[in-house]
Amino acid sequence: MLLLRDTTTTREIADTVRDHTALVRDSHAGHPDRAHLGRKFTATLEAAAGSGLYDTTLVADAAGTAPEEAIDTLLGKLPFLPKKALSEGGHRAFTRGLSEFLHYYESSGTTGNPVAAPKALDDLVANTINIGELWARILSPADRALILINAPFAPAAYQFEKVLEYLQVLSLRPWVDNITGDYTRVLRLTRELGVNVFVGPPSRLLEMIQFAYRNDEPVPAFDKLFLMAEQTGPAFVRHLERLTGARAYVAAYGSSETGTTAVTCEHRNLHLQTQSYVLELDDPERGPRRVDGTPDRGELVVTTLDILARPLLRYRTGDLVEITGTDCPCGVATPLLRTLGRSQDLITLEGNGIRQNDVESALWAELPADDPGSGVQVLNYMLVVQDRTILCLATTTGPADTAWSEATARRLAGLFPGFELALRPVEKLPPLASLGQYLGWKLSRVLDLNDERNWDRLPAPIRGVVETTLAEYASTTRG
Repeated sequence: MLLLRDTTTTREIADTVRDHTALVRDSHAGHPDRAHLGRKFTATLEAAAGSGLYDTTLVADAAGTAPEEAIDTLLGKLPFLPKKALSEGGHRAFTRGLSEFLHYYESSGTTGNPVAAPKALDDLVANTINIGELWARILSPADRALILINAPFAPAAYQFEKVLEYLQVLSLRPWVDNITGDYTRVLRLTRELGVNVFVGPPSRLLEMIQFAYRNDEPVPAFDKLFLMAEQTGPAFVRHLERLTGARAYVAAYGSSETGTTAVTCEHRNLHLQTQSYVLELDDPERGPRRVDGTPDRGELVVTTLDILARPLLRYRTGDLVEITGTDCPCGVATPLLRTLGRSQDLITLEGNGIRQNDVESALWAELPADDPGSGVQVLNYMLVVQDRTILCLATTTGPADTAWSEATARRLAGLFPGFELALRPVEKLPPLASLGQYLGWKLSRVLDLNDERNWDRLPAPIRGVVETTLAEYASTTRG
């Protein structure tokens, strides 16, 4: 997987690969080694005490605790780590010098200042095996994969490249400028190389498909879509499957800070990586509790077990998730997770809470052939809110007439009682609409001009794009 000149390190990593692979397979079989996990937890506490982010008394109670009891006994005594504290703490979370990491990355800064998230050799190996052992149930060396993740400071693209190497799958990792959005070369390579797997955020795939339609290029056809980095509900998944003819998987869930906490299997279920994380749910009504596989929902709280160079203890992700409490037909015994989006991605208009999947279920509904809204499909969209008007800007697969626009708007209107809703087909959306992986759904697809604070939530380069775009769409918005 990695070529290292130092033979001692190579032998140590080989031992790590062997041990972690065995732990993964035991977890998948439903026989996790509690003592092994307890020792990893204690080692994490010891490492954290050596950083500048945590209290050095964390390990005081660990010495006399049996490994198999360590997590149950000690976890609840630890304080929570809020996102803001980690963001402000930055390099204080490190327990090793920078030269001991392999690559330097940062989080996207979607929910605050970017967080340093470098990759060390040991956590890279563990995360690669975690993902690879489940993706191996879907991919084979006969596949060819396009990794399309425009995130130079985030580890995702590199991490997935390592996973595909682990599985001996050919991959290519091109770059597309966010402003020009020229996918000509990517589309050509996808055709010429017979690429059959897409790996990346759904908004980037939609942007590529939209470019193909606009430039009379063949729409790329894939067999498998490995989607990540954005909230992708059932309606979004079905939409992408219709456009590409592929089978879509929400392939992984996690963050730059935490690594990959859940991975898909062949049945499209996200399995928690309980060999590498201690996971909790929290909410104001019930308080924190361990994820034990029973049905539950709340904010996900993560304690890492394999990131000793940058450990996280009871890190509040801000992500709302659900534990389904069901068994998976694939036979992997770890709990199943369903993402519910970020708490800040809820649109609240006069007390009416609207989520991404609400909008997309209406926008991408499967319709009978005689419905005025059928025939032409919405490719992508953006909502602009101003006063009591909501304008849905939409790109489409073909020319759209007034009857189609009105029928599509009626499907959406029920979500926004008391507001006037109009739908306007446009040739091209602002580049903002392709940046869901950086900004989240609300900031990339919902522009609420009634709240001036929204401007301050946009990164400076993106704010300039939005200001320019609003000037271009000013007459449409006033209409």
